[in-house]
Amino acid sequence: MLGAVVLSACTSSGGVTQGIQVGPRPSFLVDQLEAGPLKRKLQGCAEGPFRRTTFSIGHRGAPLQFPEHTQESYEAAARMGAGVLECDVTFTKDRQLVCRHSQCDLHATTNILEIPALAAKCTKPFEPADPATGRPASARCCTSDVTLAEFKQLCGKMDGVDPTATTVARYLRGTPDFRTDLYSTCGTLLSHQESITLFRRLGTKFTPELKAPSVPMPYEGDYTQAAYAQQLIDEYTRAGVPPEDVWPQSFQLEDVKYWLKRAPDFGRQAVFLDERDDLPGSRFDPNDPSTWEPSMAALAESGVRILAPPIYVLLTLDTQGRIIPSAYAREARAAGLDLITWSFEREGPLRPDGGYYFQSIAPALKRDGDMLVALDVLARDVGVLGVFSDWPGTVSYYASCMGRD
Repeated sequence: MLGAVVLSACTSSGGVTQGIQVGPRPSFLVDQLEAGPLKRKLQGCAEGPFRRTTFSIGHRGAPLQFPEHTQESYEAAARMGAGVLECDVTFTKDRQLVCRHSQCDLHATTNILEIPALAAKCTKPFEPADPATGRPASARCCTSDVTLAEFKQLCGKMDGVDPTATTVARYLRGTPDFRTDLYSTCGTLLSHQESITLFRRLGTKFTPELKAPSVPMPYEGDYTQAAYAQQLIDEYTRAGVPPEDVWPQSFQLEDVKYWLKRAPDFGRQAVFLDERDDLPGSRFDPNDPSTWEPSMAALAESGVRILAPPIYVLLTLDTQGRIIPSAYAREARAAGLDLITWSFEREGPLRPDGGYYFQSIAPALKRDGDMLVALDVLARDVGVLGVFSDWPGTVSYYASCMGRD
């Protein structure tokens, strides 16, 4: 697996002792499984012991209930056994790297609109909804609108806005109903360097994602994409983090190729986040290799070693309606490529259409617990190295029960 960190009851790192606590949700899901070997096996693990494992990857921390990319969210994910934590990386006006899912999401994930001096710097100030015309409320606030010092003044909140709002206060209250604002008092925002320090203290490993800029590059004429990609690597090098503890990610294949060429020690574990099926006009079909460009063999020949598509790309149904690996999954492994996938527990209760992440296997999912059947196929039959999750306790429970490192 991803260089597992194995624990029985607790771990100690940097003087911090931390027990692994997966909470009640895994057992809640197990109870909903249809009777059978998988349910019996998972029920037998209800009392643990649970351990930290790199099979469990904290997607933005634990944003099912904590504000994403905040110290509190990362600490919750580590507490639930995530052995790898993700900082999505973008940059500020003064070109400092920070943890945010998008360069331009501050209006939805922080309280920036409630701080007049900083709200005034937003690319697009708050505009209230107009019920008469049907115009929704809107704003656009980017990390590149503020300096690092200004960014650090913000509080993280649950991602979401109310498009019907006529006031800032109401606009910021847009948390989806399957999440909660219970822990959204004032999440602590982090620079990328601060995330490195925190993750080391928590005893986890690192998977930073270089986010595509929302501003034209080169930024301000001389900050190139290559400089941006190199800056991410340099911060690990300066911190003395071993390359084998880092899985840098990007949706841009050119970023992965840059790391392979310019930072090969880190590049050998670089992850190509594959969303080719979701691009405008794409004819990409996970079960039709003729629609893949580049092919799996070509990706492997270019030096790519790890692919990370969404869950539904790796799974399909056989003629009897059972969940099995897709052609994509089989061909990737045949080409010598390893796989990671995203994102478990991302959308709340299962929807009849499977939602975004389970769309390819929706007919096989009758109740929320059936997500664990999909997870079992990903682990046993697809052979993924790890699974990104918005609530890592569930994946940590599964991995601990099944002896996954």
